[in-house]
Amino acid sequence: IVASHFNPEFLVNVKETGQIKLVDYSDLTNLKITNVAAARFLHDGGFDASGRYFLVAANASNKVAIVDTKENKLVGLVETGPTPHPGRGANFIHPKFGPVWATSHLGDETIVLIGTDPKKHPKQAW
Repeated sequence: IVASHFNPEFLVNVKETGQIKLVDYSDLTNLKITNVAAARFLHDGGFDASGRYFLVAANASNKVAIVDTKENKLVGLVETGPTPHPGRGANFIHPKFGPVWATSHLGDETIVLIGTDPKKHPKQAW
């Protein structure tokens, strides 16, 4: 569970279903829940450096889902190697590809970098 930096919302991973629930808590009596389909076995993740994009590993599906928390939609589903396991991930500026988010994998030395700047580096984003 993480909180959006743009909206009064929590993002909740429902691991086995592959659903990310966006829970709008602006009216506590009438919670509004938006379902975002991603990939099964959502595990952990974190935000890109801008705080706009939430990247979460679906580790048994070997994918990372990217949710735009400003627009409330899935913007990417990236294939990775076996068992991505980012914790919250790492953000840094790559000299060639611009802003990236990185994850390691369980059981090997693989590191995956996912570009997180669709405006200035569209070819590298997701």
